[in-house]
Amino acid sequence: MAVLDTRTGPGTTSARPAPGRRTRRPRRRLRRTGWIFAAPAAALFALFFAYPLGASVLQSFTSEDAGAVHWVGLDQYRRMFHDTAFLKSLANTGLILVVQVPVMIGLGLVLAVLLNQSWLRFRGTWRALHFLPAVTTLVAYAVVFQVLLKTDGGLVNQIVGVFGLGPVDWLNDPTWARISLILTLTWRWTGYNAVIVLAGLQAIGKDQYEAASIDGAGTLTTYTRVVLPQLRPVLLFCVVTSTIGTLQLFDENYVLTRGGPDDATLTPVVYLYKVGFQQFDFGYAAAIAWVVVALIAAISALQYLLFGRERRR
Repeated sequence: MAVLDTRTGPGTTSARPAPGRRTRRPRRRLRRTGWIFAAPAAALFALFFAYPLGASVLQSFTSEDAGAVHWVGLDQYRRMFHDTAFLKSLANTGLILVVQVPVMIGLGLVLAVLLNQSWLRFRGTWRALHFLPAVTTLVAYAVVFQVLLKTDGGLVNQIVGVFGLGPVDWLNDPTWARISLILTLTWRWTGYNAVIVLAGLQAIGKDQYEAASIDGAGTLTTYTRVVLPQLRPVLLFCVVTSTIGTLQLFDENYVLTRGGPDDATLTPVVYLYKVGFQQFDFGYAAAIAWVVVALIAAISALQYLLFGRERRR
């Protein structure tokens, strides 16, 4: 299609493309360029994420016998209901979740309030020190706690001995092993959650504290009626991420106790590792992995429904 160009003077014409055709080619070229740049990332995503994800789903419906793979349907999932070790790992994780997460979030909230005080000197240094445990590698700090909690010659037992108490078998007694794991997790992640809550506290303007003070509200009333309601989204984030981390717990309890003693600190991910890489039952291990994924999704959704209602209103 051509249009008449009369700008060059009488008696002359020139053909030029219509506006629609003129803009279509650059758009196609831009779209093609975008796909070229996105192709390497898309290929890596498909190769190292999408394909293994789909393969693990299929593998959870199969079983291997003498090198031959057989389709067993939902048998691997039914097997979990009769597996006492797996059920115990769920109970252990539930106990850690109920005890450790509220204690850690509560301590993180108190610590964030203290780190937010204007009278505190060297606040930046204190904040960095409290966040430092979160940047240490999981295996490294677990090994450190394994040395500290040794029954013979461990630093913790030496300190306990100063007060005339006998040595505690921290890692070989079922009850003390659970307590040791909870204390270890609390030490590492409290500062991390405190820094996140601190960011939420700093987003609250000073005028709101002043308005509460003018209305006669005390410190406790100000924090319970003014501060905490505004921290609800931040606390919800901390609770959900801490819950996900607890359900995926592996490094700490594997290094400290290998899931023992007597499966007292066994978690689903540690059990998954033992089933898959020690017993080589990969079909059952894949099924356990997807049950853990389903539990994470269900509990996270439940927490959002329970604690996010006020925000939705």
